[in-house]
Parts: sequence; structure tokens; C-alpha cells
Amino acid sequence: MIAQQTYKKLFVIIPDRLSDLIRKGEITERYYNPGNLFDEVHIIMINDDKPDSSKLQSTVGRAKLYLHNLPAGRNLFIKTLGWRPWLLRGWAAPAIELAEKIGPTMIRCHGANLNAYLAYRIKCILGIPYIVSLHTNMVESKKIDRGGFLDRLAYWAQGTIEKLVLKHADMVLPVYLPVVHRLEQMGIQNYVVCYNVLNPIFLQKKENYALHDPVEVVSVGRQLKGKNPENLIRAIATLPKVKLTLIGDGPLHTYLKQVAKDSEAEGRVEFIPSLSNDELCRRLPDYDVFAAHTDYWEIPKSVLEPLLTGLPVVINRRLGLPVPELTEDVCISVDNTVDGYKLALERLMGDDEFRIKLGAGAFKKANSQWAPSITEAKYMDIYSQVIAK
Repeated sequence: MIAQQTYKKLFVIIPDRLSDLIRKGEITERYYNPGNLFDEVHIIMINDDKPDSSKLQSTVGRAKLYLHNLPAGRNLFIKTLGWRPWLLRGWAAPAIELAEKIGPTMIRCHGANLNAYLAYRIKCILGIPYIVSLHTNMVESKKIDRGGFLDRLAYWAQGTIEKLVLKHADMVLPVYLPVVHRLEQMGIQNYVVCYNVLNPIFLQKKENYALHDPVEVVSVGRQLKGKNPENLIRAIATLPKVKLTLIGDGPLHTYLKQVAKDSEAEGRVEFIPSLSNDELCRRLPDYDVFAAHTDYWEIPKSVLEPLLTGLPVVINRRLGLPVPELTEDVCISVDNTVDGYKLALERLMGDDEFRIKLGAGAFKKANSQWAPSITEAKYMDIYSQVIAK
């Protein structure tokens, strides 16, 4: 993709440890430089991570990539009495100096935490605009995993930062519709829903809906409390002509292996702890069904991807408000029970016309809203508008 106009320099400020993303294979072409809009991309990490820059080059396309560190760490939380904004100014000073030296045209932040506070301070001093993408409804997520005392304290502190940085951002980009609810609660109005840019190369349309023998079901996601696929495994145990592939790792990984063994489905449940995103996207159309469990009020990347391929999707109904994107024309919503998953899988296996119709509906809706080419072009347009202002 070639942009009509290019700008010189972009700051991207993130909390992520990019070495972890490299290790997991979660690298997306031009993710930090949509449409090759910028000639230079400077990624500032608020940690001490030292990733291999050569393995990150594709994330900035043709731009020159520069990596910088401005670690926060636990001591910063203590010194600033829980990230009080006025006490964070000293920590932010080097970021302002770096921005003054390099002169970015714009700043992009992934998440509205300490990384976005740096953008806020740079804007206050130097007037450089910044955009923040919001990837979760923090209030709803904490209902699922409250954590211990320190976690709740950090959540409270983060809320103060979040409101400040979003209020002063030039544009806020919620990456799912449920995030909009959080913005409206805070009175934030300058937002545009922009789904994450997904794999632009290896996501392909599913062409063949003939079932394998055994039927191939795939589930992708972190194996943790809010995404526990235990009932899906137990449902597979009751379906002797079905095989399940679980891709992902997490604190429940060992437990889920034991569930498969105890339910006598061990020989038909394959565990793959890690798979590169390119390889995962390449494989998706070869499966018969995607099935997953999540209690979170979002539509995760692991669900966006199979919908884009036209893979029939089975997912649980969450407690509380439903995920707006997951309507009956793109997926089967079930109770998070063994019978819920079992009945849905039996229906898909027994009704060829329904299975094909569901996959086609998913492909049509997903590609009209979050196809990589659409989302990348949307980000390009928003960046250009913010810079023009």
C-alpha cells in the first residue's frame, strides 16, 4: 500500500514487551506504520525490554525503526504515590527532551496508561498531537479478575491516568464497540471505532466447507480464568467424531490437559502452546469450526480472525451485556455449558446448509468492517486528519 502523502516522524509509545510478541510470533505487517505514512518510527517502551529490532522491521513497513526505553517499574508507583499526575512530571521529562530533539509529527499510544501520560506531557509542552487506542473496557474487565489488594490499587491509579490522557487526546480509537461504553461514561466524545489491523497477508477466505473425518474444531486464546475452555473440552469428549485443537498457553494450561485426560478426550484434544500469527492465519480456513469461551466484554483478535476467513464460529453468551459485533448472523451463541457447546457443534455437523450460510455471513460482515485493508486505510485517514489539524 502506498500513501498519497508521507510524514517524517512518528512516536509510538507502548507498555508492551516487544520481545514477548516476537517470541509468540504476534508480529503484524505495518502495525505501527499504517500505509507507510511515516519515514521514521520511534517506538518508546516504558520498560527495560531490548528486543531484536530486525525482527520488528516489518511492523513499521518501509520506515526507519528506532527503539527507546523509559522504564516505569514498581518504584515509580511508590515514588509518585500511586502515579499521581503531578508527581510523574519528573519521570516524563526525558520523553519531552527526546521529542524536542527528534521532532515527531504525531504520537500514537496503544493503551491509556503511563505510556499515554508521556504523550500528554509532550503535548502540553511541545504541542505535538497524540492519538490513543483503547483496547479494553477496564471497568468490565476488572469485574472478571479483581486480583489482590495491589492489583486493585494499581487499577484505581490507572483510572486517574486514563481519564486525564483520554480527555486531552486529539483522537481516541476504541478497537471494539464495547469500549465505547467506557468512553461515554467518562464523557469522551472525540472517538472513532477502529478495529485492530490484522494479518494482511495470510488471512484467506475459507473455500471448502466439506467436513473432515474427524471434524476439526480449533480454539485460540489465553488459557486463563476469564477464557477457560473447560466446557468445550468436555463437550468434545461426548462427540467421538470430533477433534479439538487448542492453541495458546496460560495459567490453566496444565489443568486443561488434565481435564482432557479425565474426560477421556485426551487422544482427540491437541494442545499447541504457541504458534506464529502468520501460521495460525494460514491454517484457519482448513479447520471446520472455531469455538471459544470468553467472559470479557470484547471481541478479541482471536475471534476477529476466524470470522474474517468465513470459519463457522461458536462462542458463549457472556453474563451482562452482549458483545455487539457477535450477532446471530456471524456466530452461534451458546450457554457456557457442556450441552451448550455440544448442541451447537452437532447442529453445525448435521446441517451443511446452515454451516455454509453461517460461514458466509461471518465472512461478509467481518470483511465489510474489519478487513485488514479497510482498517489500515481508516487509520491512515485518521492520522492524516489529526496531523492536518
